[in-house]
Amino acid sequence: MIGSDFYLDDPRPADGAAVIVGAGPAGIRAAQTLLAHGVRPVVIDEAPKAGGQIYRRQPDGFARSPKDLYGFEAGRATALHQAFDSLCADIDYRPDTLVWNAQGHTLDLLHTARRTADTVRWRDVIVATGATDRVLPIPGWTLPGVYTLGGAQVALKYQGCAIGDAVVFAGTGPLLYLVAYQYAKAGGKVCAVLDTAPAAQRYKAAPAMLAQPAVTAKGVYYVSWLMFHNVSVHHGVQLLRVEGGVGNERVQALVWKDAQGAEQRTACSAVGLGYALRPETQLPDLLGCEFAFAPLHRCHVPQTDADRRSSVPGVYLAGDGASIMGADAAEMSGELAALALLQDRGVPIDASRASHLRQRLLKTEHFRRALEVAFPFPEDWAARASDDLVVCRCENITAGEMRSTAAANANGDINRIKALCRVGMGRCQGRMCGVAATEILADALQVPVESIGRIRGQAPIKPLPLDMTVAAAAQEAAHG
Repeated sequence: MIGSDFYLDDPRPADGAAVIVGAGPAGIRAAQTLLAHGVRPVVIDEAPKAGGQIYRRQPDGFARSPKDLYGFEAGRATALHQAFDSLCADIDYRPDTLVWNAQGHTLDLLHTARRTADTVRWRDVIVATGATDRVLPIPGWTLPGVYTLGGAQVALKYQGCAIGDAVVFAGTGPLLYLVAYQYAKAGGKVCAVLDTAPAAQRYKAAPAMLAQPAVTAKGVYYVSWLMFHNVSVHHGVQLLRVEGGVGNERVQALVWKDAQGAEQRTACSAVGLGYALRPETQLPDLLGCEFAFAPLHRCHVPQTDADRRSSVPGVYLAGDGASIMGADAAEMSGELAALALLQDRGVPIDASRASHLRQRLLKTEHFRRALEVAFPFPEDWAARASDDLVVCRCENITAGEMRSTAAANANGDINRIKALCRVGMGRCQGRMCGVAATEILADALQVPVESIGRIRGQAPIKPLPLDMTVAAAAQEAAHG
């Protein structure tokens, strides 16, 4: 049994560590705060270097400057990197390490570089695992050359390369314009930016967005810069399909309808696709946290109080893994979660600082709501999806298969449908297809999307190498 009741009957181990999972903005500020109060944390991060996705660090010897990669955020990224580097000697830092399972007060780890297994026992854990792309498939999205916006950003920031020599970025959300700007600024060819949100939505959201003028000004600058540098920017579009060349070996074009309904075709060699972000929630699920539907994110998210305590004693949730509010808010929530942890341990904290952080996060949440107005989720997507559209690329499950399964199981939630037709059972565990599958099912059953439920987290959170088991068995045998 996994759930909050289980943990209430399972006292936190006195010998367990204060563990932080994730070394992005939230994890770094959490570590800094704990250490400043005399608590030495274990910081576990899947990446080889701290920084998270937004401030992802490059391999040694990387040629591009921080300004090339981070733009306006170069100073903040450098400061955050330096802050974490100054902590490393005083914390238990474990990079290149995946948390793939949670059982009771034990986290199961994979050291990805060495392919060896390990565990860590926690007394308290701050989960700062960030966000993942929100994707809605279109015909041809399985072609080589189609990436998520996050994947395109990783290629640029971490590997110093573009996903193609002529790229179209499509979908909606602030990340759409940020990634397009970063590519063009770095010298990549951006053929077009295709936004499914109507231009009128920006004007509707403008009054609320002006509550954070500096952030809004950056967004305006990105769009203006792209247009000034002859990048076509279109609003209110409908994405129709990605076309491949001979033998469908590579993306050749993106076909779409403009705001007037006319069909357009933009030649390209790659597509960056995404509809903003959604929280990465599999670890909180395995830890037994309670979830509830969040209309703002159009999905179920783990519940927290104002200080980032979850429903499970000793589990705190920080950053975009709990609520998508951006890097600045992630830093604040990481610090606030650490202060809550310290307070629960009986360590004196500055209550006025915690109150200040709460107030700032509340203002950020209001701004986040304005962004949702400016970049609305295309709620008619599922109704337009053809039966032959591949929704789950791991298991090759189509929208038609999901609809026929739903027709025979009118009371089935997403997990029931998953068991019957295998949607979401592949390598990604529903990361890529979960949003689309939920939308298809809700449309097929003609019920609100919140009633469909969520794909429950399963171990392993991410695929494990076969030789990890051998390594773990060898270690066990060596120790008798």
